[in-house]
Amino acid sequence: MENAKVLKGGEFLVRDFDTNEIFIPEELNEEQQMIAQTCQDFLETEVLPHLDAIDAQQEGLMPSILEKAGELGLLGISIPEEYDGFGQDIVTGMVAAEKLGAGYSFSVAYSCDTGIGTLPIVYYGNEEQKQKYLPKLASGEWKGSYCLTEPGAGSDANSGKTKAVLSEDGKHYILNGAKMWITNAGFADVHTVFAKIDNDRVLSAFIVEASSEGIVLNPEEKKMGIKGSSTRQIFYNDVKVPVENLLGKRGEGFRIALNILHMGRLKLGGNVIGAAKMAINQSVQYSNERKQFGMHLSSFGSIKHKLAEQMIRTFTTESAVYRASKYVQDEAARNHANGVAYGLGIMEAYNQFAIEAALLKVYGSESLDFIADEAVQIHGGMGFSAEMMVDRGYRDSRINRIFEGTNEINKILTIDTIIKRGSKKEIPLWDRACDAYALLQNLEETGVNGMDYFEEKYKYVNNIKSLALILIKSASDKFQKTLVHEQEVLNHISDIVMQAYVGESTYLRVKKLAEMKGENAIDLYKDILDVFLHDSATKVYKLAIDALNSIEDKDNYDKIMNAIRIFTKVAPLNIKESRRRLADKLIAENKYFM
Repeated sequence: MENAKVLKGGEFLVRDFDTNEIFIPEELNEEQQMIAQTCQDFLETEVLPHLDAIDAQQEGLMPSILEKAGELGLLGISIPEEYDGFGQDIVTGMVAAEKLGAGYSFSVAYSCDTGIGTLPIVYYGNEEQKQKYLPKLASGEWKGSYCLTEPGAGSDANSGKTKAVLSEDGKHYILNGAKMWITNAGFADVHTVFAKIDNDRVLSAFIVEASSEGIVLNPEEKKMGIKGSSTRQIFYNDVKVPVENLLGKRGEGFRIALNILHMGRLKLGGNVIGAAKMAINQSVQYSNERKQFGMHLSSFGSIKHKLAEQMIRTFTTESAVYRASKYVQDEAARNHANGVAYGLGIMEAYNQFAIEAALLKVYGSESLDFIADEAVQIHGGMGFSAEMMVDRGYRDSRINRIFEGTNEINKILTIDTIIKRGSKKEIPLWDRACDAYALLQNLEETGVNGMDYFEEKYKYVNNIKSLALILIKSASDKFQKTLVHEQEVLNHISDIVMQAYVGESTYLRVKKLAEMKGENAIDLYKDILDVFLHDSATKVYKLAIDALNSIEDKDNYDKIMNAIRIFTKVAPLNIKESRRRLADKLIAENKYFM
């Protein structure tokens, strides 16, 4: 905890980290593993046998499954015990999010109910609100939803038009407006609704009971995927909301919405891990059964390449997600120890690691999209048939790049937040960027001879960080206050920062496993790290050149180009053999095994 006390969100970009500063999934305790198994058993008995009926939105089915989850305590994992919840920590909540993330449409309903549908009350509700709503949400008697998006206000949430006006007797707010794309709308009992009071410029938040007079729902939306998830438009027509149902303070709604989104982004990173592992299991099992030209598909090199790459993207996502989750948990614990109120302490912790949450939302959703697509490809023509589960996984995966703020929004948010924190001196961004820039003057290529395995790999990670810092400074110097409008450049730099964080997280996990198990026991983990960093160098090379050419730094162009060439050079690697070793083990196990 001593090292973690000084840790801030985004700090990974400006300093070195060691294995004592990260948490890895292999450190989950016995209770967390039991909860993981409970979630897995629940999926296999209550969800997976009923996927077709869920997607057909069989009347009452999804609410009944949620109620069964409530009976097992799975809806109350993050609700304090005094409100009949399970009172578990953030990492444990991430374990449940991962395991139940393999539940297709159910995972969306579950994530909404237990996350954005419940946690605003957990973190911002007063005592009376918590006593009234949380026990029923924990048991599943009531289900929750989150009503932020409007027909004319998607990513720009604060431009919403929903209004709340105080009644003449001062006892109610009269709510009028429309919300759309509302998950769980068809059966939710409790809505967290965002609206502007009178002529306020910013949102406030309200707890609205679905039984209130004046609430009208449109029919279910017809969607590309997550067909079993209830998604409806909601109209509030002169709905009377008791004044005591104002959530938090007046005008605090936009802050509540943003902080809840930080939480949702990180949890989405956990959800996609479960879905990815499910897709990998389907891929390897089908390839082990299906024969072509008299041979199992799994014996072909092209299929092995796909299987290995599915594993690499899942493992790297998992490494980064659990690292960030523990950072949030530790920060929340420090806030509580310093006297910060429970809910505020957790929300401030999520806000502190908003950069990591945004990065992982992007990386995780893009990884799952790739994995689901390759699962269809491995299945060939059968993958295009609705008879196979990979069809459902492929369609369901697509929403994750839109959920919780589009990936484009999150990429820009990443760099914008890093720059703002640097300008406020919350992290030494500009000092480190100037240090990296100074390297340009006499930068010469140095080899990796004499370095041990982990020294070499960390050099590659730090090189990516240095390039990101150089480009942040170069872009900021060139565009200054107009940088926010250079979204193409920001996207390139954000992708480089993402590679740095995920690469470092994977490096630290593999190194920690070497310390725990001995270096001779981690050959396959090294293969993952080797391939990721090798491929990352190529990606970063292209991203950096595109960014530099858009910045047009005439004074230092040649020097930065030289740095790009040097900082993205890695030792030769037979990535075919590395991937084949991973695939062969996966094929032998017939399921994801890391």
